[in-house]
Amino acid sequence: MSGRTILVWFRNDLRTHDNEVLVRALENGNRIVPVYCVDPSQFGITEYGNRKTGVLRTAFILRNVEALKNQFRKVGGDLLIGFGKPQDILPELCQSLGVDEVYHHREVAFEETQESSEVEAALWQQKINLRHFIGHTLYHKEDLPFPVRDIPDNFAQFRKKTERESQVRPQFEKPKQLKFRADLPETSIPALAELGFSADEIQLVENLELQGGEELAFKKLTNFLNRTDRIETEIQVSAYVSCGALSPNTLYHALIDAAQDDPGSKKLWEQQLTKLMWRDYYRFMFKKHGNLFFKPEGLMDKAPEVSTDADLAFENWKNGNTGEPLVDEAMQQLNQRGIISDQQRQFTASYLVHVLKGNWLAGAAWFEEKLLDYNPCSNYGNWAHIAGVGSSAKENKPLDLQKLVALL
Repeated sequence: MSGRTILVWFRNDLRTHDNEVLVRALENGNRIVPVYCVDPSQFGITEYGNRKTGVLRTAFILRNVEALKNQFRKVGGDLLIGFGKPQDILPELCQSLGVDEVYHHREVAFEETQESSEVEAALWQQKINLRHFIGHTLYHKEDLPFPVRDIPDNFAQFRKKTERESQVRPQFEKPKQLKFRADLPETSIPALAELGFSADEIQLVENLELQGGEELAFKKLTNFLNRTDRIETEIQVSAYVSCGALSPNTLYHALIDAAQDDPGSKKLWEQQLTKLMWRDYYRFMFKKHGNLFFKPEGLMDKAPEVSTDADLAFENWKNGNTGEPLVDEAMQQLNQRGIISDQQRQFTASYLVHVLKGNWLAGAAWFEEKLLDYNPCSNYGNWAHIAGVGSSAKENKPLDLQKLVALL
């Protein structure tokens, strides 16, 4: 493999541990070119009037990008930062740096898969292959007991058969040595103002406690396993998993080990494993059903009822001005810090859909902007179930708000 240069396109996998893309690139080439693309279109305004990616989530992602860049620099390499669309940036870098192949982790949501397709088409104009890897789920697609098209929509059936007939693969070891192309150009991470954020928005970043990098992600994981401020650290760990500074596979094995070391904590860790299974389920449902999760009617024949004053209700809901203290407290926390618990998410979403009769897609888009641990599959998949139009019929029902109140 002498002389081969492989470009590693980082997206939601900002880590060196348990990263098959990085491992295979180092196996198959004698030098790598790591790249992360900052696409300005990801920070624009949606059809619902909010930002696609809010300032808190943007700042958190960029902190993790910066941490990975510094990590590579310490060992004589770098992470190149491209400012623009990947389908424009990556082919240009391949041509200027003599890249032989591009590796990346495959995504499943509509926009992300479309982006990959456009990158693949642009690269093929130069006869350069885009090689896909699967690294965002516990269970590898090839290890499932059914092809994607036959995955049961029912979550309980999916989980039971998958856990019975499949196994979670071992983690990939962190590379002992990273081999970079020596003449990488100087690049820098764009400032928040360059991405269109106002001074008032940028001031919110002062509320962002979480720093970036897989080293800090492991520290938060340790705190969570030690049950230090459990709900808070659970959300923080989820944020690192979302941007890829922590592997879901690593989290899974850590939970298994913790349950074995402390039998008294078994119930707690089983709850976390259930959440990871839901995360897998949503990703596979997006692979199976595609863009249906972004339609008002979802996977059903009819969209849920929306009231005539839904716009006003939504404004009050998103700003924490509904008059319902639990909803308002959660929404204000979301807007200021970018984190709320699972129970708060269920309660606030149910309140918008079933009490205020608001547009569930607008609510999902607001969460997309604000949540530090946002990922499209879990977010829109969960909102679809709350709205009664999701993929697992058993979960397509209004939640008992009184029971949720007891959990808050």
